[in-house]
Amino acid sequence: MKKILLIFIATFIFCTAIALVLTLFMPPFWLEFIISQCIGLSSLIINVGLAHYVKSKIRRVAALCITLPGSVAIGLTLAFYITGVGGWNDSFTLKAMVIGLFFALIGVITFLLYERIESEMSQRTLIKSESEKREIEANLKMLQAQIEPHFLFNTLANVSSLIDSDPALAKKLLERLNDWLRVALVRARSDKATLDDELDMLENYLQILKIRFGERLRWRIDVPEAARLTVFPPMLLQPLVENAVRHGIEPKIGGGEIGIRATIDAATLRIEVCDTGVGLVGDEGGGAGLANVRARLAALFGTTGKLELENIDGGGVCARLELPK
Repeated sequence: MKKILLIFIATFIFCTAIALVLTLFMPPFWLEFIISQCIGLSSLIINVGLAHYVKSKIRRVAALCITLPGSVAIGLTLAFYITGVGGWNDSFTLKAMVIGLFFALIGVITFLLYERIESEMSQRTLIKSESEKREIEANLKMLQAQIEPHFLFNTLANVSSLIDSDPALAKKLLERLNDWLRVALVRARSDKATLDDELDMLENYLQILKIRFGERLRWRIDVPEAARLTVFPPMLLQPLVENAVRHGIEPKIGGGEIGIRATIDAATLRIEVCDTGVGLVGDEGGGAGLANVRARLAALFGTTGKLELENIDGGGVCARLELPK
């Protein structure tokens, strides 16, 4: 609608300028103004409309050869009716017809050039958007892939340390790791997953850590069914849980508990990963895992995806994720 209004305004200004020029040779202005506006309006409605809807170049040119003089003739007839001056039998009508055809042709050519430029700009914007989208997807895959080796190396190091001292526990840890990999390699490579999928992976992940920490590691997952069904980026929660274990639970002598909660409304999914560990110390809020999460949030959601860390009174840290639905 805005584009149509701008075209009409431009046509009005163009026709007014023509009337001003013609008045220098054929006054009065009011008569030239009405004739110019009538021809311009008629040409706009008939020829520009035709040029917009007929995409074939050959058909468009053929049609314009008929509609262009026809629209000028209709505009002149309308001007004769409005002003009560002139008619098809008058000597100046042929001259007016030629002048009208000339300026109508300029107007149509201008519109066609504008339409072509606009189309090319839209195409370039689309290509640029697709290129940026592919770049973002590649960056997301890279960021996502960074999580898995870090976890695998830590787990394999634990297995290596247990092989001599507790082979049975090392075997159990490898079995858990195998279960985790079966799920992770499918879901973490998927473009679409749900929060329920992510929580299943986390449950398995925590079971692996439980082998190492024993009763020092406890957890609760309190997430309603509606939130579980929400589309959720794979491997986004694991760095938060890993951060809570590494910097909160592990340094604490008696260990602690991790609580994962979620709420959902019409526009936002909010998730909390809280621990009862030692709390934030130094610059732990700026580690590689959390930087990875923030980078993925920025790539996926722009400024609408948020991650905040806060110390809890009495000990522990709460990481809060806020994602648009």
